[in-house]
This record gives sequence, structure tokens and C-alpha cells, in this order.
Amino acid sequence: MLLMSRLFGTDGVRGLANADLTPELAMSVAAAAARVLYDRDDSKRRVALVGRDPRASGEMLEAAVTAGLTSAGADVLRVGVLPTPAVAHLVAELGADLGVMISASHNPMPDNGIKLFAAGGQKLPDVVEDEIEARLAEQVERPTGVHVGRVRDVPDAVQRYVDHLLEAAPQPLNGLKIVVDCANGAASTAAPEAYRRAGADVVAINAEPDGLNINDGVGSTHLDVLQAAVVEHGADLGVAHDGDADRCLAVDAAGAVVDGDQIMAVLAVAMHEAGELTENTLVATVMSNLGLHLAMREHGVSLRTTAVGDRYVLEELRSGGFALGGEQSGHVVLPAHATTGDGLLTALRLMGRVAATGTPLSSLAKVMRRLPQVLINVRVADKAAAVAAPEVAAAVARTEAELGESGRVLLRQSGTEQLVRVMVEAQTEQSAQAAAERLAEIVASFR
Repeated sequence: MLLMSRLFGTDGVRGLANADLTPELAMSVAAAAARVLYDRDDSKRRVALVGRDPRASGEMLEAAVTAGLTSAGADVLRVGVLPTPAVAHLVAELGADLGVMISASHNPMPDNGIKLFAAGGQKLPDVVEDEIEARLAEQVERPTGVHVGRVRDVPDAVQRYVDHLLEAAPQPLNGLKIVVDCANGAASTAAPEAYRRAGADVVAINAEPDGLNINDGVGSTHLDVLQAAVVEHGADLGVAHDGDADRCLAVDAAGAVVDGDQIMAVLAVAMHEAGELTENTLVATVMSNLGLHLAMREHGVSLRTTAVGDRYVLEELRSGGFALGGEQSGHVVLPAHATTGDGLLTALRLMGRVAATGTPLSSLAKVMRRLPQVLINVRVADKAAAVAAPEVAAAVARTEAELGESGRVLLRQSGTEQLVRVMVEAQTEQSAQAAAERLAEIVASFR
């Protein structure tokens, strides 16, 4: 078995199903995870909960994961096709020791992935993932007889998750007409049901998964479909999920996009007014638009930034006990109700704000103005050396001085390639583009 330098990425194990991510690898990962759990505490029989999104290869990988877990002596609760946040929630609700979600999120159908959750629905820390990876190829004596794991299904898994959502977001949506784009993914049953039970008049699109059409030109990465549907149906707003529904983006009644930064801004102001925003603090990544920083400052909300990736947002939320965080891409976390990004919970909270205030989403989203943002990827010989170079630092300082408080510069090393990402925000598209190109030219001299 050929492994990468580190099998686990920032969001589990992911790759081309049946090529990079084979049934053998899936079974080995599951079995190793179960053994790690037993070695940490062998006082009881372990229970693992397994869910998946509807892509075709999920059926194959679900069987492999189930075989790996039961071969290591763990009992398996199969919840079928469910959003990633539903799996995380049910791990906690049903008292499972481990959660496994088989999904490649917003990736195209041929890809798939394995995400692991610890007891309580938290993502596994790096140290545990490393331990699992280190034990993939170990030879062990397998349990036999009554010690082999058993499998049972949880037929009311969707109902349990929707009940939880309505408890976490109790604001009725009566009077709202909404369109939801389910990306032909894991939310295709749960999202329309949750929004209808909350009182909304729901038009569901791309909610007929066939195993092959997940994320295929639809969902949160292709908002033009939702934009057209909202206008066509005369809806108050629309929400879009990705394949595993851990993210949510929105469009207003006119079809204008409301991104993750704007959604966080709307929710932060609402929670601040209600006294629910711990230490009046919002957590976001360094890629969030400067407009979010300016809006939060205007409303008396502190903004803490992290590295790019929802796991870093989660770490900051947990360490500070904060109540709201997320990413521009639409991953939003409300730790009082979810241990990971939950697109359906985010949508319910956003729509609840519209319903409670009687204010259109277009008006609520004006709480922040997105500043033009230009991103240029520059290939270099040594990304670390390029970012650290004195002449690059001097050019960044000059640009920041020119932009003042109305602009921002961010240089970021790619995590996987010899690339430096040059990002500039400014009051106008032209000034952002010009500044980004000047900086990119200086960075490019390190080719």
C-alpha cells in the first residue's frame, strides 16, 4: 500500500475513489481507528456510527469501513445518507465512541473521503490521526466469535437530526418562501424537511441524488442555478449547500449572492444584540474580507483570525469558548449547537433573522460591504524564501501604507505546491488589481 507523506489532510482522508481511496485503504483506516480506541480504553465494547453522502462510491466504501470496524470488534450503527454535521451530532446523541463520514464534500462525484469524529462529535486531533495512520499495516490478532462487531441500522436518523435543528433554531419561518439547492447531495431529504417543518414555503431543487449527479454544476459552488430559481419562483431568498451540507451560502430575492462573510456578519450582529455572542467575539480566517473586519468594528464586535481551514476556526472557538465562527466559503460553526460546520443550522438561523425582523436579506446583508478582492497565484522555486525575502516585505509594507485602513494585503504559502498566493483588497477593483499585480511581479522574481 502506497501512502502519502501524511494520509490525513485538513479534512480527513480524500482522493479518487477506488484509485487513491480504495476499499482496502478504507477498511484499514477503520480497523486502525477502532484498535486505537480500544487501546486507549478497553473497558467496554466500542460503538462506531457510519454515515455517507449519496455518491455512488459511498456504497462501496461504507461496506469497507463497516467491515474494518467490525473486524476490530466495534459495533456499527449505520445511519445511511446524512449530512456531515448530522453524523457529528448523532455521535454525541447516541453515545458512539467514533463517527465515520464518507464524503468528499464539494468535490466532484469520482472523489470520496473519510472524515472521523471522536466521542462527542468532535473532529479527531492530529495526534490521534497520526496514531491511526502509524498502525495501518500492523498485524494483529483479530477478535472471533461473540467478539466480532455487529451492525444495525438507525432508521430514524434523519428525524433525529431534524428534531435537533428545530430545537437549535426555534424561530418560525412562517411567511417566508425559500428555494434550497441541495446539490443532489446529503441534504436532499433533511434540508427541505427541516425548512418546511420550521414553517417556510420550500422549493427544493437538485434534491434527487442518483449517486452520479452530486455537485454536478449545482450547489454552493455553482450559485447561478439557485440565483435563477429564486427569481423564477419569486422567493424571499435562497440557500445552497454542498455535497455533505456542512456549508451554506445564500442569495437574496433579486439573486444577489450573500457569502459566508456576510452570513457571519448578520448572525454576529443578531447574537450580539441578544447577548449570545461570547465576549462579543467572532472567529474567522485570514481570508475573510476586510469588509467583515470593518463591519464588526462598527458594531462593537471583536474579530479573531485564524489560518485557513475550518479545523483552525474550531480550535480557536474551543480554546476561547466563543459562540460563532466560520469561513467565507460558508462553513459556519455555532458551538452551542454543533461541533462542526452545519449548513442547515446556519440557514435556519439566517432565515430566522429575516423572519424575526421582517427585513429582507438584501437589507440585512448590507451590514457589511464586501471590498473588491484580487487573488493571484505565483509559482516560485521556494515559497518560504519568497515570502520571507526583505524586498517582498518592503513591497508589502509600501502597498499597505498606500491602501491605509481601506485596504489589506495578504501573502500566503500554498500548503501543497510551490505557490505564493498574493491577495489584495481595496476600495476599487482597479486599485486592488494594480496592487496585486505589482506585488506578484516582485514575488515572481524568486522563480
